[in-house]
Amino acid sequence: MIQFTIGVEPKTKKNSQQVVMIKGRPRIIQGKAYREYEKAALPFCPDLHIDYPVNIKATYYRRKHHRVDITNLESALMDILVKAGTLKDDCVSIVVSTDGSRVFYDKERPRTEVVITRVTN
Repeated sequence: MIQFTIGVEPKTKKNSQQVVMIKGRPRIIQGKAYREYEKAALPFCPDLHIDYPVNIKATYYRRKHHRVDITNLESALMDILVKAGTLKDDCVSIVVSTDGSRVFYDKERPRTEVVITRVTN
């Protein structure tokens, strides 16, 4: 079992997008809020290159009681874990489940507590 805490407020990618023009064509890129979150979160993630089946349980603590979709938080977390080198990929053969993930509120200490457990069949 691997446990670590990302000590910054969790953000989603979906609600932080913006449209920009690239070579005269509109493109969707991640917004500033998400890019800042990703940059701040990366140093908290271990460089493990996990390439075997795992369950990733994430307990998200957000600063405010705004409505949020847990699947959007999970998507952002998985992309960060891949970019950090914690996971080799976030495909279904590696991240087989996110059982136990929840969203709570902590005004004083927003964060994401991550527990990665190997899954054997």
